[in-house]
Amino acid sequence: MQKKYKVILFVLFLIVLDQASKILVKTNMTIGDEFNVIGEWFKIHFIENNGMAFGMELGGKWGKIALTLFRVVAVIGIGWFIANLIKKKSPKGVIVSFTLILAGALGNIFDCLFYGLIFNDSYGKIADIFPSDGGYGSFLHGRVVDMLYFPLVDGVFPSFIPFVGGEHFVFFRPIFNLADSYITIGVLLLIIFYRKGLNTKS
Repeated sequence: MQKKYKVILFVLFLIVLDQASKILVKTNMTIGDEFNVIGEWFKIHFIENNGMAFGMELGGKWGKIALTLFRVVAVIGIGWFIANLIKKKSPKGVIVSFTLILAGALGNIFDCLFYGLIFNDSYGKIADIFPSDGGYGSFLHGRVVDMLYFPLVDGVFPSFIPFVGGEHFVFFRPIFNLADSYITIGVLLLIIFYRKGLNTKS
């Protein structure tokens, strides 16, 4: 039981960090605003998206609802799986990895479920939290707040490269949030270190 409480507290801590960063951005910046954190390669750049991690989207009103409901079902499944991992005394690293994935999924689900209700728009103005005239959307139709941007290489493809020669490129282009980071780190830990340990006991 003690391990379950530790997992719950860890998830809550990660969600609080994720939501605090999103609320700070949402209530202090407008869409498209950015500032440098470290040189030109780490920036806070505020965008919102309707869909998946790293700014990818599943289009349309029903696509948004389907994606949000899928996330809810997936979170329930991951929570059940973590409980079983704890019961089976699986390696701590495996439990931590799935806990990171759970926290990331919950962080972005919260945006989708509630941000449309508790914030007004950030286009051309700084959003208010709990505005008197209501939010920009309805339940299940909130937009995910992204802000972490790492344009590590900003340049032009050499002219001799077919099709893209001379065109501008940025690496790493996606803009994401802490919740996306939790999911990515959790998945990478599982792939790199724990592929063979999912069914083993500590």
